[in-house]
Amino acid sequence: MVQVCVNGGRGSGDGALVPMSPKAMAGSVAEAVAAGASDVHVHPKSPCGEDTLSAKAVAATLDEIRTRVTVPVGVTTGAWAEPDPVTRVARVHAWSVLPDHASVNWHEPGAEEVAAALLARGVGVEAGIWSGTDGAARFAVSPLGPRVLRVLAEVTDPDPASAEDTARRLLTAIGAAHGRPVLLHGEEGGAWPVLGLAARLGLATRIGLEDTLLLPDGRRAASNAHLVTEALALLDSAGPGRRP
Repeated sequence: MVQVCVNGGRGSGDGALVPMSPKAMAGSVAEAVAAGASDVHVHPKSPCGEDTLSAKAVAATLDEIRTRVTVPVGVTTGAWAEPDPVTRVARVHAWSVLPDHASVNWHEPGAEEVAAALLARGVGVEAGIWSGTDGAARFAVSPLGPRVLRVLAEVTDPDPASAEDTARRLLTAIGAAHGRPVLLHGEEGGAWPVLGLAARLGLATRIGLEDTLLLPDGRRAASNAHLVTEALALLDSAGPGRRP
């Protein structure tokens, strides 16, 4: 499975190619799915371009994307979008349109409560386990672990020379916790080395403008679809049966 991460926390300063409005996100998603993406991770935006968990923004984003594609669509619940854990849970309960899944960063305060709220509403949970945090240890003892959709192993090391080693250490830390499937990905300079490792290990992965603006050769990507096309070519080059 290759997930497209549409925009992340990026904004207008990252260039016009980063989709910010629901309509732009939907168009970018449609192109990425046509290129081969089979799952979507998106950050709904406020009118001023900030990540938000508001019911209005989530509904507008999901409704627009679902007019264009039928693949699963997930959203963030990152603490930067709503720092107060109690309010973050309230936001989830207020959603009028539900995503298929949502990521919950296990090192963030309130992660267990946010995940419980999502599960109670029938939303799949991606357990975000970041390198350089205690997320793996927290997740290992979480009673919600067996119920999550998958583990989102996030390598935050942007150095292409060390990101793969960081990824291997993260996977070791996660181990076989709760027996859930793992989606492995990196960011910035580490995005492509980590994607290559995911290909060799046969793990699900993701790519998109949230994780990197650049192609493997350092050129600037033209779109999310461009990144997905390059990712699938890399996965295919890993050999028969190695594409996640």
